[in-house]
Amino acid sequence: MDTSDSRVRVIHFVTGGFSGGATQVAITLVNAERARDRIEPLLVLRRKRRGDPARIEELRAAGVPLEVVSGWSHLATIIALASLCRRWKPHVLVAHGFSEHLWGRYAGLLARVPALVHVEHNTRERYTPWRLAQTRWLARRTARIIGCSEGVRQVLLDMGMPPARTVAIPNGVRLAPFAGGNEHPLAARVPGIVMVARFSRQKDHATLVRAVSLLRDRGLTPPVSFAGAGNRAHRERIERLVGELGLTAQVRFLGLHREVPDLLMQHRLCVLSTHYEGMPLALIEGMAAGCAVVGSAVPGVREVIRDGVDGRLVPASDPAALADVLEALLRDDAMAATLAHAAREAAITCYSRERMDADYEAMLLEVAAATRLPPQ
Repeated sequence: MDTSDSRVRVIHFVTGGFSGGATQVAITLVNAERARDRIEPLLVLRRKRRGDPARIEELRAAGVPLEVVSGWSHLATIIALASLCRRWKPHVLVAHGFSEHLWGRYAGLLARVPALVHVEHNTRERYTPWRLAQTRWLARRTARIIGCSEGVRQVLLDMGMPPARTVAIPNGVRLAPFAGGNEHPLAARVPGIVMVARFSRQKDHATLVRAVSLLRDRGLTPPVSFAGAGNRAHRERIERLVGELGLTAQVRFLGLHREVPDLLMQHRLCVLSTHYEGMPLALIEGMAAGCAVVGSAVPGVREVIRDGVDGRLVPASDPAALADVLEALLRDDAMAATLAHAAREAAITCYSRERMDADYEAMLLEVAAATRLPPQ
């Protein structure tokens, strides 16, 4: 039997929208598994009306094993994915994100895939009572239920997921682009604020804008950079708020930024003002870059920042509290540098992509072995 036949075959099924973290995590895992010799991965994207065909072709050109299944209806998705599973015969099907984890697991059951894995990527999803009932029914037939942070795992347990099979595997970031973080002392950086986040209902750019307005009243005018694409209507609303508060000269809208590591390493403060998170990778990148980090005290963020140790937590949607913390960090270089150093150490120790890849590989091999089925 050759190496290919002896490997565990794994399908990663995820939305093809490319707008959230679930797709990027699935791509990351597929690429990590390709680089090793124990798992043979296949990325399966659910077609979206507003998908990015160029991105799909870019992945194929890079050698990513990839298939796209119908997304025009849930039933069409299930049928197409089940058919693909029957042909490809995976040992494990990993269904990433809401609501793909429902349709992916239904397809896996129809195709008799030996082991199913559900990965939840956020702490707040649109679970109706009917979809929650489906999720609980599927959980009884799922080998592992993964939260992308401890906060997400706790939410899953509150939803009634089986504790023995519900675990946390924190998402990680590529640390190599931040290798030069120590070469940029905090005191030598731009005394400004960076927030890397797409414009959406989930993110809370408005609270940061209002906090910056309060800082101006206190004699502080740090430059602010918003890096991220997202929903145009949400962005335009924030642009109007910036104009109404007279902050146009102080706030930059960078759009989708290709050099986020350099941007972060040039600035002192990284802020994530948000209503909820799964695993805030942009915040972890700020930590890896050696920034002093500030985040909203919501699930997902609370598990990353140790308040007063490697960053600061502030109540969500509270501009005054955020302004107080930002003022303290902007006026006290020593405190900011101490927090930034601890943040970088925490990112390197706990949130590397290599650790995430290894944890997923170990989980997938364990799940496949438990089925006691030889490779087909």
